[in-house]
Amino acid sequence: MIIKLFFKFSKKIYILTFILKLNNIWAINMRTSNPALSNDTFTGFNTYGQNQMTINGTVNNTIISLGIVSICAYFSWDVLFFSSYSGILMLITPILGFVMALATIFKKEWAPATVPIYCIFEGLFLGLISGFFELMYPGIIFQAVIATFGVLFSLLFAYKSKLIRATENFKLGIVAATGGIALVYIVSLLLGLFGIPIPLIFGSGPVGIIFSLFVVIIAALNLVLDFDFIEQGEKYGAPKYMEWYGAFGLMVTLIWLYLEILKLLAKLRSRN
Repeated sequence: MIIKLFFKFSKKIYILTFILKLNNIWAINMRTSNPALSNDTFTGFNTYGQNQMTINGTVNNTIISLGIVSICAYFSWDVLFFSSYSGILMLITPILGFVMALATIFKKEWAPATVPIYCIFEGLFLGLISGFFELMYPGIIFQAVIATFGVLFSLLFAYKSKLIRATENFKLGIVAATGGIALVYIVSLLLGLFGIPIPLIFGSGPVGIIFSLFVVIIAALNLVLDFDFIEQGEKYGAPKYMEWYGAFGLMVTLIWLYLEILKLLAKLRSRN
C-alpha cells in the first residue's frame, strides 16, 4: 500500500515535469515553424560564432544520460533497495529530480550540468521502484525495459522513414492528449487528498487497462515530438548546450513511457 502511494505521488510529480518540458518544446516548435524566422531565433539566442547543436551530439549526450540512469538504477536496486531508508529515498529522489528538471527547463544553458544530475536522481528512483515491482511480479522489469526500447527504436525507424510525420496537427493532437492525461492525474491527486478514489481508470479492470494502454500510446508518440525538436534544433542552429536539452527531453519521455508500460504490465499480471 505504501509503495503504491509513493508510486502515485512520484507519477504526479513526473507528469508535471513532462508537461513543463512539453510546453517548452511546443513553444519553440511553434516559433521555428514560421519560415520567416531566422536560424538564431530557435531559442531566442544568437549563436553566431558559437558551436551549434547537432543530431550526433544529441545522440551522444542521450547515450551518456541513459548510462547514468542505468548505473544509478542498478546501484539503488542492488545496494539501497533493502536498506532502512529506501522509502524516504523513493519519496525525495523524484522531488530532487523535479527541481533539476525545472532548472533545466527554465535555464536551458545550464543543461550540460543539470541534466546529468537529473539523471542521477531519476536513476536512483527507477531502481527502487523497479525493485518493488520485481518483487511483486518477477520478470516484469525485463519485459518493461524491452518494451520501452522496442517502442523507441520502432518510432525512430517510423520517423526516419517518414511513416510518421510531425505535422502541426499531429503536434497539436499529441499536446492536447498529453494535457488531458495530466488533467486526469492532477484531478485524481486532488480527489485523493479527500479520500475519493477513481477506481475504474486506475484499477486493473478492462477500463483501467484500456486507459493505461492509451497513456502508453500517447507517451510513445511524444517521442516523435522529441525527434522533431532535435532535428529542428540542428536545422535552425541552436546553441551547443541544446544538445543536452534535447537529450533531457528524450529522457523525460522515455522514463514516463517506462513507468506507464510498467504500470500496464502490472495491471495485466495482477489479473492472472
